[in-house]
Amino acid sequence: MNENNFTRLNQYRTMWVLVFFDLPTETRLERKAAARFRKNLLDDGFAMFQFSIYMRFCASRENATVHIKRTQNALPKKGKVGIMQITDKQFGMIELFNGQMEVRAEAPSQQLELF
Repeated sequence: MNENNFTRLNQYRTMWVLVFFDLPTETRLERKAAARFRKNLLDDGFAMFQFSIYMRFCASRENATVHIKRTQNALPKKGKVGIMQITDKQFGMIELFNGQMEVRAEAPSQQLELF
């Protein structure tokens, strides 16, 4: 198998996990719960994509499942949260704009996965 085929297969095996949320922040306790949820995402290796969208690159579907379960375990009592996983190939087709200017998607950070 040549390297080009290996890379192509990896784009279908590696995953991105995106977490979308709309959490209430009207009371002090709600703000604290929302901040705790965002901190849990950051501690688990997610990065902010937009204010209420966080994403994480995962080496495999199995690894994505681990991080999805961690996110589910950290869900706040109130608010809406969506979790989506897509392949690296699908994520690579994203079109990003800053105003009317198209910008390049940043490459995922290299992370050492121990488990």
